[in-house]
Amino acid sequence: MRRIRNHLLHAALVVLACQGMLPSNAAAQDYPSKPVRILVGQAAGGGADTTIRIVAPRLSALLGQPVVVENRTGAGGSIAIERAAAAPADGYTALLMNAGGTIHSALRRDLPYDLERDLAAVSLIADSNFVLLVHPSVPVKSTKDLLALARSRPDIFTYASAGIGSSSHLATSLLELVAGLKLVHVPYKGGSAAAAANASGEVDMGFSSVTAALPLLNAGKVRPLAVSSKQRSAALPAIPTLDESGVPGYDRSSWFGILVPARVPAMVVNRLNTAIVQVVAEPDIRALLTKQALEPRTTTAQQFGSIIRNELAQNAKLVAATGAKPQ
Repeated sequence: MRRIRNHLLHAALVVLACQGMLPSNAAAQDYPSKPVRILVGQAAGGGADTTIRIVAPRLSALLGQPVVVENRTGAGGSIAIERAAAAPADGYTALLMNAGGTIHSALRRDLPYDLERDLAAVSLIADSNFVLLVHPSVPVKSTKDLLALARSRPDIFTYASAGIGSSSHLATSLLELVAGLKLVHVPYKGGSAAAAANASGEVDMGFSSVTAALPLLNAGKVRPLAVSSKQRSAALPAIPTLDESGVPGYDRSSWFGILVPARVPAMVVNRLNTAIVQVVAEPDIRALLTKQALEPRTTTAQQFGSIIRNELAQNAKLVAATGAKPQ
């Protein structure tokens, strides 16, 4: 009798568990049935904010629900990441993250989230290349010239960055590592200040986003040598890549992509991925992104997840190589 009773109890629990899953599955099938909020860790007008505001209106039209952009600034974007990681896993809170979000994990031990554990990749939206710049007074015309000059001046040749642990800092650290250089790091408070220092001659060289560099290039205040990605930039098609310029295998750029809390149903992730891919493929959206010196690029969720994992591993090595200590 006890065995029968236990069997009936087990069957009842299974039924209840299945019934508990039905609303979740139904909700996923009906997604979205209310507004979708996208958190951005950077201020209005910045690269991340501009990128998502180009895409959001068309994404809203495609999903049939408002897509609301919400700026949650602070701690280099970590506050927005933390809020997204802690949000309900229903797909109604998403995150627009840039590549800098993968650097925090290498620099800070006290983060209340784990990118791989607490967030799920959906798709990239665009890449943002760096361009290697020198002041016009630096007597080089190519990357090969620069490498030779920098090697002849170890611990003297200076470069600007947007701060310790910034994307431009690690891009230069990677160049040092693979090209055998010893440069002097001069950190500034932000990318604009670093680019201005390069243009004024306070430093010899530096990596800058193509977006920030274009006005300086047009004014002749800096000289471009190479772009950092594996492919040439559409905004600077005549400028070779570092890979083409004597630094084989170099590939480092920023990007903007969408993530959601972990455990969001696969059906919802696929719905968002399909919508993002469709929106970014539209010619007028691509034109608007390109006008911002961005390279439109979408991926599968799995491909974007792989990109994040690879950058987390690379950033840990680069932070160790710079001597910066995780806080």
